[in-house]
Amino acid sequence: MASLPARDTDMGAETNPLAGPLDSVARARFPEATGIANLKRLSGGASQETWSFDVSTAEGSIPLILRRAPGGSRDARATAVPLETEARLIDLASHADVPVPIVRHVLAPDDGLGHGFIMDRIDGETIARKILRDEEFASARPKLARQCGEILARLHRVDMASLPPLRTSPARSEIKQYLETYKTHGHPHPVFEMAFRWLHDNAPPEATAHTLVHGDFRNGNLMIGPDGVRAVLDWELAHIGDPMEDLGWICVNSWRFGNIDQPVGGFGSREDMFAGYEAAGGTRVDPARVKYWEVLGTLKWGVMCTIMVTAFKSGTDRSVERATIGRRSSETEVDLLRLLAPRG
Repeated sequence: MASLPARDTDMGAETNPLAGPLDSVARARFPEATGIANLKRLSGGASQETWSFDVSTAEGSIPLILRRAPGGSRDARATAVPLETEARLIDLASHADVPVPIVRHVLAPDDGLGHGFIMDRIDGETIARKILRDEEFASARPKLARQCGEILARLHRVDMASLPPLRTSPARSEIKQYLETYKTHGHPHPVFEMAFRWLHDNAPPEATAHTLVHGDFRNGNLMIGPDGVRAVLDWELAHIGDPMEDLGWICVNSWRFGNIDQPVGGFGSREDMFAGYEAAGGTRVDPARVKYWEVLGTLKWGVMCTIMVTAFKSGTDRSVERATIGRRSSETEVDLLRLLAPRG
């Protein structure tokens, strides 16, 4: 995974406390295994630990990823699915021809590693700056928007009866959740308040059909190669909701990474994504509803940025990353004005 560099400060496998339990799991799950090698923590993933390692065999190495709860303890955030559920969703997606890493093992209590799962390591790139600018991906970029539509169509057709327990979150539930979060900060943002009113007045009907929704389908959570999308990553925000939510989220300006004239992830057009979605068996796209979710997604990211500010100001997390992301709430205000009050 070229997009997730190793942290220079991590211990070597011989001193890493995960090495012993992970070696035992590898030997148990892969009969041909003789041990593990190249265990290192990767810098990607803001809420979960991501570890890269190889299982050594007489025939060669098997490249794998350990996705683990921080410290092995379950993440209790209301919006994040348990890692065991995430592994199940990835497996269901694979059977629907969604490109995902194959899950090799879901951690059990006696593995001694806490909550998480082991999956294949896919070669490719997730860093948006490289995907949007490097020559290596020049041939892939024109295909990506349509591929995203095709992938989402297959994802949204996953049999609802096969799903593990998931929260259901239609538009009004999303508005309520983020409005409550916004109010706790005690710092007024008039543009946010205008957006909340617009979203409340224009919410899709309660009868809107629901499907499995990835919840964070965007440039940055897609593993890209010169041939296009190789894997959809980070399923922790998956839920049941309006399928147009996924189509709108990838169009949020923050995920265009400077390429504002390419609304789908900074690499393509809405028309290409919509065409791919419908051609692959998705329901007829409702552009107005997609725009609604683009507005809601923009507002959500703005509120998330204010959470970063609160963490920095309170001293909970004084990292430069929190302060830097926090100031981006002003960018989302500009985006909301462009969406809701366009000049001319």
